This record gives sequence, structure tokens and C-alpha cells, in this order.
Amino acid sequence: MSWRWAGAIGAARKKLVEDSASSLGVKYESVALVIGATGIVGSSLVDILPLSDTPGGPWKVYAVSRRPPNPALLPASEADDAARPVHYVQCDVLDPEDASAKLSPLTDVTHIFYVAWANGTVEAENCAVNATMLRNVLAAVALSVPNLRHVCLQTGRKHYIGPLETLGKVPVHEPPFSEDLPRLPIPNFYYDQEDVLFDELSKREGGVTWSIHRPSIIFGFSPISLMNLIGTLCVYAAICRKEGTPLRWPGSQITWDGFSDASDADLIAEQQIWAAVDPYARNEAFNCSNGDAFKWKHLWAALAEQFGVEAVGYQEDAERFTLEEAMRGKEALWADIVAEHDLVPTKLDEVGIWWLADAALGLPMENLDSMNKSKEHGFFGFRNTVTSFNSWIGKMRAFKIVP
Repeated sequence: MSWRWAGAIGAARKKLVEDSASSLGVKYESVALVIGATGIVGSSLVDILPLSDTPGGPWKVYAVSRRPPNPALLPASEADDAARPVHYVQCDVLDPEDASAKLSPLTDVTHIFYVAWANGTVEAENCAVNATMLRNVLAAVALSVPNLRHVCLQTGRKHYIGPLETLGKVPVHEPPFSEDLPRLPIPNFYYDQEDVLFDELSKREGGVTWSIHRPSIIFGFSPISLMNLIGTLCVYAAICRKEGTPLRWPGSQITWDGFSDASDADLIAEQQIWAAVDPYARNEAFNCSNGDAFKWKHLWAALAEQFGVEAVGYQEDAERFTLEEAMRGKEALWADIVAEHDLVPTKLDEVGIWWLADAALGLPMENLDSMNKSKEHGFFGFRNTVTSFNSWIGKMRAFKIVP
């Protein structure tokens, strides 16, 4: 079975040790610069790119992040590190001097995977900060790296529905969302990032291609990430179990009863790698969701069962319940849970991204896209969302992030 059709299993589920034993002395066909490597999709890219059957390989990987990687996820020994062609680079890409100093010397880079973002208090701040970060990276690399072939830019579903601060206040596109829908007439940092990408690549002579990837809400693994919904819900469920309280639904009725879709982090990484090496995918924007639909009421029951707590769904007459408010003051309780179960040391605000859960589960509309364009261009990867949901919970537990 071809790699790109293996999505039912997930490329990162393969044991890297089987592939890395013979990697010493390999001449790398491609060299990836992953910006945002400790994030939820960056972690999947770092897992998948070094595999022996990944298209475009063998791959060497520069894994760039502002914070150092979690020590629990690093290779156990120097021998393991040598066999794994991943090199971590700590760099603040918001600082143009740091970006230039750390990234310009990486002259063997052939592909950029930009999966980083920063969250501001308002969209105007998001636009300024995220455009600057991307411009700093491209200014440091795109004009100085001689063999650069492709840039993957990850944006997301807000391309179609706008920033969270305007939801329900301005007209937006109706689902299912397709890539040819026009931009909304409101500020959106995804639009600014696209403009930066096109502007910076236009300065370079030569055929550097690009692709833009627009996932839905992401299911994946990262010990510390601004986008880790699975981890956030696991932390909430663990706190409910510790307190002996039910798992109350914090979202809207339409998200509880209606259809939603999601994007498995490994699938997003696979689509980006495909787009980076397949000529038919060049200079295109692609949605990236699992290819099925689900209802949150079913996943909520599965989450409650995994943690042994009672599930309480949407209650029409109840006052709106938000995790951001309910989880205030729970820091000491989480510290007790970490100590009791010998978990990787984390602070509650590192693993509980409450605003994200409230926003994702409180949408005032059904949240679905179309994967037709991606399939028409040759990418047939998919995921079973229920399986994806449960498997990422399992990984959070296996790496002792949650009990």
C-alpha cells in the first residue's frame, strides 16, 4: 500500500527505530525546516519526516521552536540521537535578529514547513505578530538558501469563518467550506500570512513553490501547545475525576447535536509532505480534515468513559458553562494530580488551554469542509475521527502528560 493511502493507520505509528538503524551515513534527498516543531502539527512532522518510506526522503529535519523540546520526548541516549536525523534549533522567530542568526546558516534546507503561530488578545495584534514571524523566517531563509524548493504554510478554518472575536457578529461563509471561497471583508491574520508568503517568494529568482493548508480543529499530541484540544479535555476530565464531579459540556447546542469535522495532526503532516513533493499539488490551497463527520455528543461520552466520570451533555435551561471560568484556581489541584500519578511536570496553564476548548465547542454553526479538491489533486489520506480521538488520548497517557 502506498504511503499516502496509509492514513487508516497513521504514518507516525510506525516504530522509528526500525527505520533509523540504517540512517547513519545516508545522503539526504531533502532537508526540512519545521517552524513550530514542538506544536501539535510540528510534533507530527518531526515524527513522520524521518521515516524511511516518507515521500521525498531520506529527510533531514531542523526542528525550530521558541521553547526547548520537552526532555521526556528527546532520544534516550546519544546513540538514539545520532540515528535520528532531527536537529533542534531554539529560536524566537518574532525577533528578526535571532531568526537571521539561527536560520540563515541552514543553507542545505530544501523545504519549509511553517506551522507556528502566536495568539494575541485581539485580531489586529494577531495580524501584526503572525505576519512578522513569517516574514522574519522567509527573509532569513528564502532569499539565502540556494536549493529551496517549496514552502508549506498552515493556516486554518478561520479562513472561512473569521476570527473568534467576530463570530456571530458578521456574515460568514456557509459550510461545507471549499477552497475557492473568497476572503471575508474583515481582518484575519491568515490572509496577512498568505500575502507575506506571496510577497517574499516573489523577491526570489527561481521556482520556489508553495502550498497552503487549512485544517479544522486539530486532534494531536504536544505536551505544551496553544492548540491541544485533546490534552485540554483530558486535563478537564482528570480534574473532574479528582473532584468527583461530572464532565459537563461547555459548548453550544448546535455543536453538541450537529455535525462537525476534525483534522488529525498526522494527517495534516502527511498532506503537507505530499504537497511539498508532488508536482500536481504545487501553488494550491487545500482543506485538510479527516474525511468523515462526527457529533461531539458521542465523543463526549467516550471521553467520560475513558476517565471514569459521568458525562453531562447540553442542557437547554442551564446557564452557559465555560471551562475558562470553571478551571480558575485549580492550579494546586493539578499539581496534586501530577504528583499523585508521577506525571511529566507541567503547570495547569501549560496543558489546559481553556479558551480554545470554549471556542471550539461553542461554535454557533456546524463546522464542515469539503476535501474534494485535495482528493482531485491526488491526496487520499483520511482518518476515522473516533479512532483518532481515542488514540491521541492514549498517547497523552503513554507519555504521562495526563493520568
